[in-house]
Amino acid sequence: MQDALKPRLPWLRIVEMNLGFLGLQFSFGLQQSNMAPIYSYLGAREADIPLLQLAGPVTGLLVQPIIGAMSDRTASRWGRRTPYFVFGAVLCAIGLFFMPLSPTILAAVSLLWILDAGNNITMEPYRAYVSDRLSTEQRRFGFLSQSAFTGLGQMLAYLAPTFMVNIIGFDINAVDAHNIPVITRLAFTVGAVLSLTTILWSIFRVPELPLSEDQRERLKALPLTVTATLREIWDAIVTMPTTMRRLAWMSLFQWYAMFGYWNYVIYSISRSVYDEANPLSENFRRAVLDNGQVGGFYNGVAFVAAFAMVPFTRRYGAPVMHAFCLLAAGLGMFAIPHVADKAWLFLPAIGVGLGWASIMGNPYIILSESIPPERTGVYMGIFNMMIVTPMLLNAVTMPLYFDSLLGGDPRRVLMLCGVLMGAAALCVLWAGRSTGPTASAKQAAV
Repeated sequence: MQDALKPRLPWLRIVEMNLGFLGLQFSFGLQQSNMAPIYSYLGAREADIPLLQLAGPVTGLLVQPIIGAMSDRTASRWGRRTPYFVFGAVLCAIGLFFMPLSPTILAAVSLLWILDAGNNITMEPYRAYVSDRLSTEQRRFGFLSQSAFTGLGQMLAYLAPTFMVNIIGFDINAVDAHNIPVITRLAFTVGAVLSLTTILWSIFRVPELPLSEDQRERLKALPLTVTATLREIWDAIVTMPTTMRRLAWMSLFQWYAMFGYWNYVIYSISRSVYDEANPLSENFRRAVLDNGQVGGFYNGVAFVAAFAMVPFTRRYGAPVMHAFCLLAAGLGMFAIPHVADKAWLFLPAIGVGLGWASIMGNPYIILSESIPPERTGVYMGIFNMMIVTPMLLNAVTMPLYFDSLLGGDPRRVLMLCGVLMGAAALCVLWAGRSTGPTASAKQAAV
């Protein structure tokens, strides 16, 4: 839809339309901070953790591009993206509610597939919804406000267990028959409620713009079938803009590193701070709680940084800002395994927070300025394939060299992740050169 037909929204409405990201990212935060420990409580080996997390990258690889292409072709009475929001939110809530009740590893893996399917069905149309609803001028604030809610939602998810122990007074050692802490069950229940209510609030407060008759006629002429959808995805890949092709290399290093960090940071803290490797010990549960506080802190940094970097992104361009933030994140990841005092963990977490804020905003600014608007959904879906493919690669390859090359030491995983984030910083600068200065940088230079 042309910018001239898109009404300018007050900043509060832009914030409300992205409120659903709070619930969505609360869900992701719970996964990042709790799924590896849940598997360990149920008896999983450290080397197998990435394989057990396959649901996220596989569902993202299969679901996001298909949902993106389908939402581009949808012209229902409820809108193009809304049906996918609602269905995905319901699946997500179901997965969250039942996850901490898992009696076995198999049950937890099965529920993770449901949870990640719901997350991915909602995620991709949400990105396209911002491009649909906002003019080019307001789109930057729209994506960076999503980044801010990513930081806030995940911060709350990470801090929820600490709040329950230190403020409400729950016992950190209170566990069920399957060794899963009671505080974990309560946190997931809160997540189930938030994921559903915040998404519903967003779509009812800021509904999609109605399609014009010309748009409806064009969409009716496009078949909404699996074959047509796959053909659309393949055609979009073949004709992918140069900038997007180069961003694929950034995504490879960036997301391989993030997946490794999420999977092993708790095990790294447990060893470096407590010299503990037993997942059923109290010290390990304290490491989980410490990671929640550190994760909450870096997501708080991300929440603030997402808004604070708006003028810098306008002045220097999204590629330069993203490269700087990735480098800061890489230094933080490399430093964490060398910290033996819990209090000092928060210093490198600042770098991780800057990187996370930029990851959830700046690449989408670069992308949105390089793709045709009528194919936003499918290209957002393909871009998310570039996110989950490195995670899938990590899940398959990490068990192959975790013991042999890394000595079975999760601290070395984090050091590797720090190096890879530096490589991603170089790649995004290369991608930015394919189009020269971004529109925002040009405007600032005038």
